[in-house]
Amino acid sequence: MESQYFLAKTDPETYSLADFKRERQTVWDGVRNPQALKAIRDMKPGDRVFIYHSGGRAAVVGLAEVVSRPREDPRNPKLSVVDLRFVTSLDPPTALVEIKESGLFSDWALVRQGRLSTMSAPARFVDWMRERYPALQL
Repeated sequence: MESQYFLAKTDPETYSLADFKRERQTVWDGVRNPQALKAIRDMKPGDRVFIYHSGGRAAVVGLAEVVSRPREDPRNPKLSVVDLRFVTSLDPPTALVEIKESGLFSDWALVRQGRLSTMSAPARFVDWMRERYPALQL
Protein backbone atom coordinates (compact mmCIF):
# COMPACT_ATOMS: atom_id res chain seq x y z
CA MET A 1 0.00 0.00 0.00
CA GLU A 2 1.25 3.47 -0.90
CA SER A 3 2.32 5.84 1.85
CA GLN A 4 -0.05 8.55 2.92
CA TYR A 5 1.00 12.10 3.71
CA PHE A 6 -0.07 14.24 6.63
CA LEU A 7 0.72 17.63 8.07
CA ALA A 8 1.24 18.18 11.80
CA LYS A 9 1.52 21.59 13.41
CA THR A 10 3.66 22.51 16.36
CA ASP A 11 4.27 25.80 18.11
CA PRO A 12 8.04 26.34 17.81
CA GLU A 13 8.13 27.91 21.27
CA THR A 14 6.71 24.69 22.73
CA TYR A 15 8.38 22.06 20.51
CA SER A 16 10.44 23.23 17.55
CA LEU A 17 11.86 21.38 14.59
CA ALA A 18 15.30 21.90 16.20
CA ASP A 19 14.04 20.03 19.30
CA PHE A 20 12.72 17.23 17.10
CA LYS A 21 15.97 17.05 15.11
CA ARG A 22 18.00 16.81 18.32
CA GLU A 23 15.75 14.07 19.76
CA ARG A 24 15.47 12.23 16.39
CA GLN A 25 12.15 10.64 17.46
CA THR A 26 9.15 11.82 19.44
CA VAL A 27 5.69 10.86 20.60
CA TRP A 28 3.27 13.17 18.78
CA ASP A 29 0.70 13.96 21.43
CA GLY A 30 -1.47 16.78 22.74
CA VAL A 31 -3.95 16.56 19.87
CA ARG A 32 -7.54 17.03 21.05
CA ASN A 33 -9.63 18.08 18.05
CA PRO A 34 -11.76 15.15 16.75
CA GLN A 35 -10.75 15.78 13.10
CA ALA A 36 -7.06 15.98 14.04
CA LEU A 37 -7.37 12.80 16.13
CA LYS A 38 -8.89 11.02 13.14
CA ALA A 39 -5.80 12.00 11.11
CA ILE A 40 -3.53 10.55 13.80
CA ARG A 41 -5.59 7.36 13.94
CA ASP A 42 -5.27 7.06 10.14
CA MET A 43 -1.45 7.15 10.25
CA LYS A 44 0.56 3.98 9.74
CA PRO A 45 4.27 3.16 9.83
CA GLY A 46 6.00 4.47 6.72
CA ASP A 47 3.63 7.39 6.19
CA ARG A 48 5.24 10.81 5.86
CA VAL A 49 4.35 13.90 7.89
CA PHE A 50 5.13 17.49 6.96
CA ILE A 51 6.07 19.37 10.13
CA TYR A 52 4.58 22.85 10.28
CA HIS A 53 5.57 25.68 12.62
CA SER A 54 2.50 27.65 13.64
CA GLY A 55 2.69 31.14 15.02
CA GLY A 56 5.26 33.70 13.99
CA ARG A 57 6.29 32.87 10.44
CA ALA A 58 3.89 29.99 9.77
CA ALA A 59 5.61 27.51 7.47
CA VAL A 60 6.23 23.88 6.58
CA VAL A 61 9.71 23.40 8.04
CA GLY A 62 10.46 19.69 8.01
CA LEU A 63 9.55 16.13 7.20
CA ALA A 64 9.00 13.17 9.52
CA GLU A 65 8.13 9.50 9.14
CA VAL A 66 5.54 7.60 11.14
CA VAL A 67 7.33 4.76 12.98
CA SER A 68 4.54 3.28 15.10
CA ARG A 69 0.90 2.46 14.91
CA PRO A 70 -1.38 4.98 16.58
CA ARG A 71 -2.24 4.08 20.15
CA GLU A 72 -4.18 5.35 23.10
CA ASP A 73 -2.58 8.27 24.92
CA PRO A 74 -1.56 6.83 28.33
CA ARG A 75 -2.56 10.13 29.98
CA ASN A 76 -6.01 10.26 28.39
CA PRO A 77 -7.59 7.17 26.80
CA LYS A 78 -9.88 9.35 24.66
CA LEU A 79 -6.85 10.71 22.80
CA SER A 80 -4.37 9.05 20.43
CA VAL A 81 -0.63 9.41 19.91
CA VAL A 82 1.87 8.18 17.33
CA ASP A 83 5.68 8.00 17.17
CA LEU A 84 7.41 10.15 14.56
CA ARG A 85 11.04 9.99 13.41
CA PHE A 86 12.77 13.13 12.14
CA VAL A 87 13.69 12.87 8.45
CA THR A 88 14.88 16.31 7.35
CA SER A 89 14.53 20.06 7.58
CA LEU A 90 13.15 21.93 4.59
CA ASP A 91 15.46 24.71 3.47
CA PRO A 92 14.03 27.14 2.79
CA PRO A 93 10.79 26.52 4.64
CA THR A 94 7.55 26.80 2.67
CA ALA A 95 5.56 29.64 4.20
CA LEU A 96 1.80 29.46 4.63
CA VAL A 97 1.53 32.66 2.58
CA GLU A 98 3.19 30.86 -0.37
CA ILE A 99 0.78 27.94 0.00
CA LYS A 100 -2.20 30.32 0.03
CA GLU A 101 -0.86 32.47 -2.83
CA SER A 102 -0.42 29.40 -5.06
CA GLY A 103 -4.22 29.25 -5.25
CA LEU A 104 -4.02 25.45 -5.47
CA PHE A 105 -5.13 24.52 -1.98
CA SER A 106 -8.12 26.71 -1.09
CA ASP A 107 -10.15 23.61 -0.19
CA TRP A 108 -7.45 22.09 2.06
CA ALA A 109 -7.93 22.21 5.84
CA LEU A 110 -4.57 23.99 6.26
CA VAL A 111 -6.03 26.98 4.44
CA ARG A 112 -9.70 26.62 5.45
CA GLN A 113 -9.34 25.60 9.12
CA GLY A 114 -6.41 27.50 10.52
CA ARG A 115 -6.68 25.97 13.99
CA LEU A 116 -6.72 22.30 12.93
CA SER A 117 -3.43 20.83 14.22
CA THR A 118 -3.09 17.57 12.28
CA MET A 119 -4.55 16.66 8.90
CA SER A 120 -4.03 14.60 5.79
CA ALA A 121 -2.08 16.29 3.01
CA PRO A 122 -3.64 16.17 -0.46
CA ALA A 123 -1.71 14.46 -3.26
CA ARG A 124 -1.49 17.72 -5.21
CA PHE A 125 0.30 19.33 -2.23
CA VAL A 126 2.78 16.44 -2.10
CA ASP A 127 3.40 16.86 -5.85
CA TRP A 128 3.82 20.63 -5.39
CA MET A 129 6.34 20.02 -2.61
CA ARG A 130 8.23 17.50 -4.80
CA GLU A 131 8.65 20.27 -7.38
CA ARG A 132 9.89 22.71 -4.71
CA TYR A 133 12.33 20.19 -3.16
CA PRO A 134 13.46 17.87 -5.98
CA ALA A 135 16.26 16.37 -3.87
CA LEU A 136 13.78 15.12 -1.26
CA GLN A 137 12.60 11.55 -1.41
CA LEU A 138 8.87 12.27 -1.11
